[in-house]
Amino acid sequence: MINAIDIIIQSVLLIAATILPGITAALNLSPWFYLISGVVFLLINIAPRFVRRLPMKLEIERGGVSLLTQFLITLVPEILYGILTGAIWFGMFSNMFWLNALLIFLSELTVFWNGIIRVYLTSSMLGARWRIAGVLCGMIPIANILVLLHIMRIAREELKMESRRIEKNRDRIGKNICKTKYPILLVHGVFFRDLDKFNYWGRIPAELEKNGAKLFYGEQQSALNVEQSAREVMKKIQEVLEETGSEKVNIIAHSKGGLDSRYAISHLGADKYTASLTTVNTPHRGCGFAEWLLNVAPDTVRENVAGMYNSSFRLLGDSSPDFLGAINDLTTSGCERINRTTPDSDQVYYQSVGSKINKVMTGVFPLNLSHMLAGVFEGDNDGLVSVESAKWGSKFTFLKSDSPDGVSHADVIDLLRHDKPDLDIREFYVQLVSELREKGF
Repeated sequence: MINAIDIIIQSVLLIAATILPGITAALNLSPWFYLISGVVFLLINIAPRFVRRLPMKLEIERGGVSLLTQFLITLVPEILYGILTGAIWFGMFSNMFWLNALLIFLSELTVFWNGIIRVYLTSSMLGARWRIAGVLCGMIPIANILVLLHIMRIAREELKMESRRIEKNRDRIGKNICKTKYPILLVHGVFFRDLDKFNYWGRIPAELEKNGAKLFYGEQQSALNVEQSAREVMKKIQEVLEETGSEKVNIIAHSKGGLDSRYAISHLGADKYTASLTTVNTPHRGCGFAEWLLNVAPDTVRENVAGMYNSSFRLLGDSSPDFLGAINDLTTSGCERINRTTPDSDQVYYQSVGSKINKVMTGVFPLNLSHMLAGVFEGDNDGLVSVESAKWGSKFTFLKSDSPDGVSHADVIDLLRHDKPDLDIREFYVQLVSELREKGF
């Protein structure tokens, strides 16, 4: 992704653009050399790459990595040049010596900040941890270089992953491997809504549509008990069938959305209109965190949280949010009751997906805290749902990452738009929907 020849040429040009003003002043050359060096320096900072093949966001990130690489390559030569030639041409510690040194310092600083800002603003894999580390270690010798090298490595890995994705989609043009017989209905989990400006499913829908998928969203309220949410899911299924003329839908449901969908299939007649149900990190056997909130947390805490939540989501469009009703159906006893009375339909193909956070206190707040609590009761979990609780249907897929964060309850739906070096979550969904297509769904 980062072509070595490009880097070498740009680094040579950068050094030339930086030292040319000093040479011009020392040798009394034409002022035009000042202008030439300024133009070259400006062009390098605007276009750090000669060849552009990626979307704009990725090109900005790739340019950032190139600038940081040029910064590291040119830093020592520039310092040596400033000391040696400055002393020889202008005299040690003369006014021109300091002016020349200041020019070199500002030039390198400009290249560095241009590069790091580009990477900070565009990288999805970098995460908050390394962004903060970069800021905290910025003025600590050696540590700042080590952190910078790690940040650049993460960005390079991301660029490689994105390049592979682009190549895959280029090879798949016209194949429509996600064009299933029946449309896809994405059903969100509890405490969220389907929002236009911040898609609950992150970048996954765009990737599926790029490969031919026809998508719709559950659009149920953020927090109701399972039966109430299921009725809203059922209503949405009927709307999709009416709009598309299709006989059935394929449901992909996250978290509580999986329970809502199972209830609609088994109790509300959705079995006749559902070809497949894929549940993603759904607490089929309950959630230890919900159990704690209902049975251990003080009444005042529980009531205050419920009151604040319900009033907030009324403002966001929910007509009748019910925080405690939703939580109650997510407890172990609540899910046991649902499972006893909600048998699977033999007309529907059921499969499930699960994952886990690898280490305590890694991951994104508050999932890192709830991960510890859930771990006490249920073992391996994604911050809310245990691996065992997520298993349902004829096929179970465990999503694995060796990163300390693992794969959290948010990661499985790309909620945070955060990539992992060893897990391409968007490609996972492409393959999942492609397999549904191959099964005739």
